[in-house]
Amino acid sequence: MMYKIDLVVIGGGPAGLMAANTAAEAGAEVLLLERDGHLGGQLVKQTHKFFGSEKQHASVRGIDISTMLGDRLDSFGDRATVWKNATAIGFYEDGVITVDHDGVYKKVKPKRVVVATGASEKFLSFPNNDLPGIYGAGAVQTMMNVYGIRPGHRVLMIGAGNIGLIVSYQLMQAGVSVAAIVEGLPQIGGYAVHAGKVRRAGVPILTSHTILRADGQESVERATIARIDRTWNAIPGTERTIECDVICISVGLTPLAELLWQAGCEMRYIPALGGSVPLRNDYLETTVKGVYVAGDVTGIEEASAAMVEGHLAGLEAAASLGFKSDSYDAERKDCMEQLTALRSGPTAEKIRTGLACAACL
Repeated sequence: MMYKIDLVVIGGGPAGLMAANTAAEAGAEVLLLERDGHLGGQLVKQTHKFFGSEKQHASVRGIDISTMLGDRLDSFGDRATVWKNATAIGFYEDGVITVDHDGVYKKVKPKRVVVATGASEKFLSFPNNDLPGIYGAGAVQTMMNVYGIRPGHRVLMIGAGNIGLIVSYQLMQAGVSVAAIVEGLPQIGGYAVHAGKVRRAGVPILTSHTILRADGQESVERATIARIDRTWNAIPGTERTIECDVICISVGLTPLAELLWQAGCEMRYIPALGGSVPLRNDYLETTVKGVYVAGDVTGIEEASAAMVEGHLAGLEAAASLGFKSDSYDAERKDCMEQLTALRSGPTAEKIRTGLACAACL
């Protein structure tokens, strides 16, 4: 059986939820595909309150934003369908998307597509990195914030970006000791407000350091770290051992863009955006007509930017089908202004540079 619909949104995280809501509100019939058993993506892992403006849900916790967006999507009734436990496994040149939905193989033929598949965690290579007790930061967040499971008793965090700092604080809130945060760069990558929280709690942040190895009999028992020089080589004599039963890796994300490669979108490797990303115009349409993108699959940013991109992609996809409300021009302008504001300032310079490389006419 072939399912035909106006718009398929692939990914039920912050970008996908916003795209589906916006398109459904405009009048399009929307099918949202989410590989997990719940909606929200990274939002359900985020118990902290968001920054930004009221439009970007400032002072609201990520998990609550997820609930709000899910409830809003439900309000559109038959105009918005959600398939959970649904993995898009193919995107073909004839526009057909194949889906594994609860173990059942299905085919969908949409008129437009928004790909909001997010990103996957990068990992590190070091001796014994396959010992039980070594996790990505996203896995630790899922264990604690989704399933209520503490990953261990004493954690060594690798990476002092925003995710590493936030997860360190969440671990402490859950009663887990954080032995140290190790960062390879000479400076902390995350916001000062997050770094201040963990430092005030007595957690050392060791910049210009890396992990050399993990050790333990059946699971992690300790890790060896060392200071590194400007060429990222360990400095002899600076090695030290840290007792821990968990090593949490938080060294960045890379876009999950496999479906876009398969769809024939023109891609470009842009390190500033985290990896290979699709070329797209200002309104997030790729080089394949009718295929739009939003969120971390376009380049790694904050969830606030993902939601705004989702709004814009959903708005444009629906408008291209003739579902254009009286507020279309104002909404489009507002999205562009919000993205400009979110990407302003010195901390977003890398993002701005990367986005310029990903633009297509």
